[in-house]
Amino acid sequence: MKVIPAIDLMDGAAVRLSGGDFSTRKSYASDPASVARMFEDGGLSSLHVVDLDAARGKGSNIGTLERIASAVSMTIDFGGGIRTAEDIRRVLDAGAKYVNVGSVASKNPEEVVRWGSLFPGRIILSADARNGMVAVSGWMEDTGKELIPFIEYFLQNGISTATVTDISKDGMLTGPSFGLYNRIMDALPSLSLIASGGVSSADDLFRLAQNGLYGAIVGKAYYEGRITIAEMKEAECSQKE
Repeated sequence: MKVIPAIDLMDGAAVRLSGGDFSTRKSYASDPASVARMFEDGGLSSLHVVDLDAARGKGSNIGTLERIASAVSMTIDFGGGIRTAEDIRRVLDAGAKYVNVGSVASKNPEEVVRWGSLFPGRIILSADARNGMVAVSGWMEDTGKELIPFIEYFLQNGISTATVTDISKDGMLTGPSFGLYNRIMDALPSLSLIASGGVSSADDLFRLAQNGLYGAIVGKAYYEGRITIAEMKEAECSQKE
């Protein structure tokens, strides 16, 4: 299982939210590239970057992505505000290897399937959930769509990796939604599932790995000192086949 540290961006700074509430914003670093370098120096090879401004339609942190990608050789997946194929090209050109697509996947799923053909192997479905239903637009809009059938549609159409965030868990340090992830894995065993939200300790990572997840994103637990880079690397190494 991959252990993937997260950097969430607002106004060019690394921040974290609690429960998807933008009013809970807490800034951790004015130079996200330096944070990425610390992750890489600690032996981690993957990085999850989210543009919270673009997700709300209030700006872009593409320049910050370029600085991060120039500073490290990590494999970066990037999400937030992806609305067109040109947005995907811009993100890939800025140094990301994968692009997380969320809101458009709910509003225009056929277009996202087309993107999967245009950029084979580069699209990750970003499925954010509240009470088992898909939420979009920076978590501010509930769609009324059930999560598992939503993911299944894309899996059947060639997009085999999904990052799933339980919004109620994100930034709360109360542990991941193990039950939700188990239900997804039971229903969609061929899915490469990445857990996001709630990781509070190395023990959470081991448990997710035991449940067969492809990856787990670590955010606030690191920034709040609940888990170290060394512990993330140890958990990742111990879980490799």
